[in-house]
Amino acid sequence: MSKKTENPYDNLERIFHEPKRLAMIAAVAESETGLSFSELKEACGLTDGNLNRHLKLLEEEKIVIAKKSLAGNRARTIVRLSAAGRRKFVKYLESLEEALQQAAQSMGAKTSRTSILKGVTS
Repeated sequence: MSKKTENPYDNLERIFHEPKRLAMIAAVAESETGLSFSELKEACGLTDGNLNRHLKLLEEEKIVIAKKSLAGNRARTIVRLSAAGRRKFVKYLESLEEALQQAAQSMGAKTSRTSILKGVTS
């Protein structure tokens, strides 16, 4: 486990912070068996080209695994979160939660220290 800095913003990984990639990871994280390319495309409102570009980045970072196979005469791609990707995403969510709590507190909002991530395993 890596050392956290006092500033939670330093722990926000850019690979997750892009809105469409965040939507993709959140969608894939919900499914134990993964999502098909078309399911992911529809869930995130992306074009084929945009989804391919984001998937390539996420695969290069070893966050997702895209398994290609044939279903009859058609190519089928199933995207799932890798174990390392799940750990990185949970760490990102923890940092984001901490940053949001600090921001809310600095604006005078009363926040609960109960984590929305309680029960999420890495």
